[in-house]
Amino acid sequence: MTIHKEGYTTIALTVLFIMVLNAFVDYKFADLAWLRWFVYILSFALFVIVLQFFRNPTRTFTSGENLVICPADGKVVVIEETEESEYFKDKRLQVSIFMSPVNVHINRNPISGVVKFFKYHPGKYLAAWNPKSSTENERTTTVVEHKNGTPVLFRQIAGALARRIVWYIKEGDQVVQTEQFGFIKFGSRVDIFLPIGTKVNLQLDEVVKGGITVLAELS
Repeated sequence: MTIHKEGYTTIALTVLFIMVLNAFVDYKFADLAWLRWFVYILSFALFVIVLQFFRNPTRTFTSGENLVICPADGKVVVIEETEESEYFKDKRLQVSIFMSPVNVHINRNPISGVVKFFKYHPGKYLAAWNPKSSTENERTTTVVEHKNGTPVLFRQIAGALARRIVWYIKEGDQVVQTEQFGFIKFGSRVDIFLPIGTKVNLQLDEVVKGGITVLAELS
């Protein structure tokens, strides 16, 4: 396991904060051993929590020409037909994955293909499970066209804690299934929109792994 590059600055700032805090406590409360040990333990816990947010575990990825692979770790919270109003402007099959703060936060391409559309939207920071988060929160929208001509839309959505969405793609890029397309800090949600009639291999509340779990099969 390694640490993702998006975590370097946050981890460095956390270490600096811990060092300053511990130095202050050591200086001001040198006679209160219990307090100093309490702060030491709290500091260690904070460091471990921040570190695990940015972990990048070693994985053997799943691939398949007609497979749609889960773009993120988390739990399936939505499987339903809905109106996609930004790009398709028609009914699509939506699958949403909620990423909690304890999940790996790397986002991976669900299919290989060409990026036909990309847009970043500034917005609110509603809780990721709020239905309005799909249209009102800070988010990105990406559409990748499979080589068979099928377009797949996926959307990074910031949550109440996630205050920074990172993406590594742009329109015209050729992307490869399971490679990283972005990162969302501290929990969030990823929506994916598929053609009506697509065979989905998941159930509600199922726990999935990004780059590993098969989400659906394209016809």
